[in-house]
Amino acid sequence: MPQEGEAAPRVSKVQDGGWAWMVLIATVLVQGLTLGFPSCVGVFFKDLQHEFQATNSETSWFPSIMTAVLHAGGPLCSILVERFGCRTTVMLGGLLSGMGMVASAFSKSISQLYITAGFITGLGSSFSFQAGITVLGYYFIRRRALANALASTGVSIGLTLWPLISQYLLDEMGWRNTFLIFGGVLLNCCVCGAVMRPLPVKLLSSSLKSSPGQSAESIHLSNGNTLHDGEQPRQSRCTACFQTLQKYLAFDVFCKNKGYRIYTIGVTWMVMGFVLPLVYLVPYAILNGVEERKAALLISIIGFINIFMRPMAGLLSGLKVFTGRRIYLFSVAVMFNGLSNLICAISAEYSVLVLYCLVYSVSMSVVGALLFQVLMDVVDMDRFSSALGLFTILESITILVGPPLAGLLVDLTGHFNYVFYASAFFMVSAALFMCLSFCTLVTKNKLTETPKLTPENPSRGKYTEVPTELGPDKNGPPPAVICVTSI
Repeated sequence: MPQEGEAAPRVSKVQDGGWAWMVLIATVLVQGLTLGFPSCVGVFFKDLQHEFQATNSETSWFPSIMTAVLHAGGPLCSILVERFGCRTTVMLGGLLSGMGMVASAFSKSISQLYITAGFITGLGSSFSFQAGITVLGYYFIRRRALANALASTGVSIGLTLWPLISQYLLDEMGWRNTFLIFGGVLLNCCVCGAVMRPLPVKLLSSSLKSSPGQSAESIHLSNGNTLHDGEQPRQSRCTACFQTLQKYLAFDVFCKNKGYRIYTIGVTWMVMGFVLPLVYLVPYAILNGVEERKAALLISIIGFINIFMRPMAGLLSGLKVFTGRRIYLFSVAVMFNGLSNLICAISAEYSVLVLYCLVYSVSMSVVGALLFQVLMDVVDMDRFSSALGLFTILESITILVGPPLAGLLVDLTGHFNYVFYASAFFMVSAALFMCLSFCTLVTKNKLTETPKLTPENPSRGKYTEVPTELGPDKNGPPPAVICVTSI
């Protein structure tokens, strides 16, 4: 067809070059504006606590709700992307984020702050972030891995700049005026979304969104567009509901895939302690006599080191020696991250806190770089998107309750250092659980599959329930690779 022949060259010029680099820059900015934003909340912790006469536990619900909604909004964002496209979803997210922060500036109670800056801003950030990552898969084919690696630097840049900007504006204008300014800043996600114009054709889009085993009939039913003759409306609704849940929430994979189940439980337990230092480090330092601007600089140090260490961690995990064994590297990084919290708990001197940030940021970079890469290793790629949906929702539950429970611990004991002891406990126990569980699975698989293994078999010594190296299929084209930027 003539139109198809004319469209193909235009797509080849757009993808992996030209306007695709503008989309990449927009995605970097979106990640810095959304994922990096919760890192600055600790700067306002004491001011919000004093303004609303709230306890540590009550105040910590604000960043918990924001971060939890940011992670849990993935399935809803996927539905919006399929219905309206990435550009509209990113712009809608920017609008919600900006409106939420502007409304929060007029909050008269801590509960109103939960709804405005917590839920509304968190949901908007989720839409902008996840749709921005999705659009990279459309614009980059050959250079997709490079694009995702460069996009992940936006998180680190945001982690570096947000605390410094927040502390300066807080000193000059107070937290209410600062939240108003932040509302205007987050509206820039709408500008970034406008850059993400749709591609001329939808060939790549359809290839990424359709799974190999999904027929046209199931697609029609899941979207509620068609019904076949003789089907009962109630059955069609049940079928559509079931297929929608199966598409976005992989409960069947969770029940059948032992590796996915272990990893999901381990990470869900881990993040309960992983987010605590970013929330409580600044108030902990201020309480122990550190100047407020120096305390905000601690979070910026973590973000600055992440800019350089996260790409290096990605390159390290890509070495052939770690193929199929990234879970062990991830577990070591999680344990190292947990043990580093003991440095902060022992002493609150500024030089010790700087040392803590240096050690913590190195392990944090490895954890961030491998979080979704390991998930790709244990789940078939045709079910990855639905496995990711369930993974992020379960993860968001512990992100939601972790900081408030730590705040309750501070209210009961009166000491912030117990927060870092709790963080160390959650991280170390999660690392031991994942490492020992996967070692047990590997041993069991080797015992049951010993007759089938040969010395040349690359699966020896690694978890093999799901293939970790996808070779070419003799009967068809190779499977599409889905790259996800680390949260």
